[in-house]
Amino acid sequence: MNAEEDQHTRPRGVYWLPNLLTTAALFSGFYAIVAAIDLKFENAGIAVFVAMLFDGLDGRVARWTHTESAFGKEYDSLSDMVSFGLAPAIVTYQWGVARIAEYGPLWRRLGWLVCFFYAAAAALRLARFNARAATQDKQYFEGLPSPSAAAIVAALVWLASDQTNVGLPGLILAFLVTAFAGALMISRFAFNSFKGVTPGARVRFPYIVLVPLAFVLIALHPSITLLSLFGGYALSAPMVWVFRKLRRRSRTTPATPAAQAPAPEAHEPAHDPHESALEPHESPHQPEESPPHGSPHE
Repeated sequence: MNAEEDQHTRPRGVYWLPNLLTTAALFSGFYAIVAAIDLKFENAGIAVFVAMLFDGLDGRVARWTHTESAFGKEYDSLSDMVSFGLAPAIVTYQWGVARIAEYGPLWRRLGWLVCFFYAAAAALRLARFNARAATQDKQYFEGLPSPSAAAIVAALVWLASDQTNVGLPGLILAFLVTAFAGALMISRFAFNSFKGVTPGARVRFPYIVLVPLAFVLIALHPSITLLSLFGGYALSAPMVWVFRKLRRRSRTTPATPAAQAPAPEAHEPAHDPHESALEPHESPHQPEESPPHGSPHE
């Protein structure tokens, strides 16, 4: 009886505004695929960034208007798979595999396998993201977010779209970057989610100057600037991990051997060799993944 009452009392339909933005993100990702098939790679790269813009808006609009729902969460996840999983993989395939196939069938196989690996990594990243939604740390992402990985691939293809002949080294580099982006998505590196940034907080004046400077650089060289920004973000977590490893190793360097140590005086107790003068190891931060960038909405 309760189930029947819930069916009658539960409101029907979906919230139109956030789902409209999700649909716009889905359309942009689909258009990127169509543009790549038509060999319009610059338009394809731009379409992926447009999808990122709508994907970032739908969740925020849902929270601002209190229109979050389970339907919106699932719809947003499927849209992300198309826009940031399939679209970058197909764009890379259309741009690179046909060119690298000129150097032999082995290169062609490696090219499309890299594209499939990226698409599979995006699907695994989104599945892990949704499965751990209840226990996620809002301050960090576990693994590179799929929109950031898609931005790297799209900006790279966008940058190379004007080049008529990038050569085998350039093609290999492009596929290596695509594979690296896919590997970072399924890694356990902790990426800052910037969820702790408060829009109404005060910041120092030099930080405000960086905002128009970023817009100027994007206007002058959009593909290079966007590739540098998202590439730097992708490298930030591995660099922090390496830095912590090196710092921990420096703290655990061997002490001076007992044979070279000065003998204790008679009035002082002998040093216990089992005592360690080293500080305790710093436990690495293992954050959980943050909530979805497209918050649930219905």
